Amino acid sequence: MSVKTEEVIKLKDLPKGDARCPGAPSTQDIIAADTVKAPGWVCSESYQFLGDEDIPTDRYTDPAYAKRELDTLWKKTWQFACREEHIEEVGDYYVYDLGHYSFIITRVAENEIRAYYNACLHRGTKLRASGTDGNAEEFKCSFHGWSWNLDGTHKSTTCDWDFPHVDSKKFSLPQARVARLGGFVFINMDPAAPSLEDYLGPEALSHIRAWKLEDRYVYLHVSKRIPANWKLTIEAFMEAYHVIETHPQVAPSNGDANSQYDIYGEHVDRFISTLGVVSPHLYGQVSEQDILNQFTLGDSSALGDTKFTLKDGGTARSVMAEMFRGMFEKANNTDLSKVSDSELLDCFSYTVFPNTFLFPGISLPMVYRFRPDRHDHRKCLYEVLFLRPVPVDGKRPVPAMPLHLEDHQSFTEAAGMDPGFGAILDQDTENLILQQEGVEASAKKGLTLGNYQEIRVRHFNRALDKYVGKSSG
Repeated sequence: MSVKTEEVIKLKDLPKGDARCPGAPSTQDIIAADTVKAPGWVCSESYQFLGDEDIPTDRYTDPAYAKRELDTLWKKTWQFACREEHIEEVGDYYVYDLGHYSFIITRVAENEIRAYYNACLHRGTKLRASGTDGNAEEFKCSFHGWSWNLDGTHKSTTCDWDFPHVDSKKFSLPQARVARLGGFVFINMDPAAPSLEDYLGPEALSHIRAWKLEDRYVYLHVSKRIPANWKLTIEAFMEAYHVIETHPQVAPSNGDANSQYDIYGEHVDRFISTLGVVSPHLYGQVSEQDILNQFTLGDSSALGDTKFTLKDGGTARSVMAEMFRGMFEKANNTDLSKVSDSELLDCFSYTVFPNTFLFPGISLPMVYRFRPDRHDHRKCLYEVLFLRPVPVDGKRPVPAMPLHLEDHQSFTEAAGMDPGFGAILDQDTENLILQQEGVEASAKKGLTLGNYQEIRVRHFNRALDKYVGKSSG
């Protein structure tokens, strides 16, 4: 019996959830060896075992479950609607849609943002079309001309003599709640919901505030419709377990099987996947120079055509950290001298339930957002936003306009998308149609999850159960 086999047998005897990849250093071991040390939010750990029962598959296939989500989950949770830079000036607005819900997010004063339900109070016409933004002094219905002031108060009624029963003072546009954090604008339709701060919890909130994401801007915004339920799609990005099979080209420089998984309260979880180190699946097969050559970025456009060479006695990870620091500083006109090696290199993925991923690192400076397709519960809209640091001169670039890919297009076709990362997104999303169809075809009516590497999927489904209720299985 091999030493590795003996170790695996011993791991099976551990309490559920305690097993980790045998023979591999932990994420924290890797980060502790870095030259520029990581801050506390990077070094924290917060895993807990949440059970090992199957996840019922009807929540991905049943249209009745999708309807319950719209009536419960989406009405009671905090959702990322836009960035503050999208509505920088008073009068700027941005339309955010979720299923049949629609909101006009607008800046009504320098330090006040509101979210109006996007419907005329006369006969219901949308006051602004979906997918639009701009600047307005009023919100006027294109059908009959009723109008509302920027502050939501009723301004005018065409032929008001015919509406003596309409009290203008009581005819203001209804509002959803608004909260701001890290440059993001969140909305919530439930007046009784906890504050955004309480919703996130103190530990996750402290992490988000430490990132200073308000000091970044949207460099690239790409969206595409995915032929799978929004929950299957979001779950596909919650673990690094799939990397060795789905993304074999990045395995030489991705510590996938020794990634760290954490949960923070009911609504936030994360993984840390170290980059610049070899996958445990490939131990003994890859040199440090191979790692350097295969390193994949989410935004390598900042590095140009630079080629990297390993210094004598150096590791790929230390060389990449040193070079990235200087190159990203030059490319973005920003100061990264106090940023740790881990923040420069590693993939930090935080899920804010229900549908937002925040990636606060420098090499993968992204936001993901997932929304159900209004007309088909078996499809969803997937968005990727890249956030670059605001230049040191303080001049904030105009946020990138959304670029929507057609169903047949590759992510590599999006102008500004790093080709290597676009190929990774294609690999992720190409699996999803097979999973959607497989879940529907399967005789097994549940998904079986790993206790550690897929804990974020289980955590996500526990939150679903809280808001929507358990499905039948």
